[in-house]
Amino acid sequence: MSSLIDDLQQHSEEFIGIRRDIHRHPELAFGEHRTAALVAEKLEAWGYQVERGLGGTGLVGRLVRGDGKRHLGIRADMDALPIDEATGLSYASCNHGVMHACGHDGHTAMLLAAAHHLATRGRFTGTLNLIFQPAEEGGGGALRMMEDGLFDKYPCEAVFAMHNMPGIPQGRFSLREGAAMASSDYATVTVRGVGGHGALPHRSADPVVAAASIVMALQSVVSRNIDPLHAGVLTVGAIHAGKANNVIPASATLEISMRALDREVRTLLERRLKAIVAAQAESFGCEAEIDFRPGYAVLVNTPQETAFAREVALELVGAERVTLQGPPLTGSEDFAFMLEKVPGSYLLIGNGDGDSAGACMVHNPGYDFNDDNVALGAAYWVLLAERFLKS
Repeated sequence: MSSLIDDLQQHSEEFIGIRRDIHRHPELAFGEHRTAALVAEKLEAWGYQVERGLGGTGLVGRLVRGDGKRHLGIRADMDALPIDEATGLSYASCNHGVMHACGHDGHTAMLLAAAHHLATRGRFTGTLNLIFQPAEEGGGGALRMMEDGLFDKYPCEAVFAMHNMPGIPQGRFSLREGAAMASSDYATVTVRGVGGHGALPHRSADPVVAAASIVMALQSVVSRNIDPLHAGVLTVGAIHAGKANNVIPASATLEISMRALDREVRTLLERRLKAIVAAQAESFGCEAEIDFRPGYAVLVNTPQETAFAREVALELVGAERVTLQGPPLTGSEDFAFMLEKVPGSYLLIGNGDGDSAGACMVHNPGYDFNDDNVALGAAYWVLLAERFLKS
């Protein structure tokens, strides 16, 4: 399939330019107005039927060809992160405090390049739904689009998405059947005691000591409650209490995150968190209030669709550049919600490894998407669409 990749590379400069333009003008969750307008205008010019404003700033481009009955969905995310860019690139962010530090500019450009090829030279019959999603970075844009009727208006037999991954050599694909990315849940725990003078602790109920005991007790959840063969992460990322060294404060606050690669482990983490917090606080004469906030679900790739996605990768680049069953990631992704509704698969494309510029990890001020992936990622989407929607 080198001919397809070569063909897309010959037209890649335009889409690399689009990628860099989006990179220079990053927008945060549900504020992707400029990006969405750019995408919609391109799709409409190429003959797609476009619905804007789905899920806030999301959009779908639909292209129907022939009399095929199958419906395919391909999703790209558009939002940036609240990070100050430190790349020094000529196309670095011009929006202070906002940057494309996760490659969503590249994901959008890859799908646009594929959209152009499929509209002008694609060989398929059926319905192609290109989903450009807002607010993946914690905003739950996938859910918002679904609440706005995404799959009711644009039914899909299967849906696919791709993310770049630093640490994997550029030009490689990595796929995984089953749980591929972790759930993410969050909690704010407020421990309330009785404040007082540090010299008279017996007249107080010290929430700081109770909070410290909660932190230590929570370490036993992963080591003693979860099956050693399963993954779970419970992190206390922040503790806030008091302002003076001789004053026992009246309250202490903990900020906690939890991740799991199994739905039952996710439930267990929540249950044990609540039980330990309540018991530890009571043992020190304090009370605890828990604000538990469910985040993203476990991302589970379905077997049939993942097998199909593997076949596409193997046909495109050959077995030596495809990892058939890569390791799961403990990061989270709201494409998981789409996969709870529609079968599909989420795969990785290497951004670079070793000393290459593409090896810088995402969510880092020095990160940049690897432009060599614009043509390759687009070629993957073109081949996947043509094989799924056979003419």
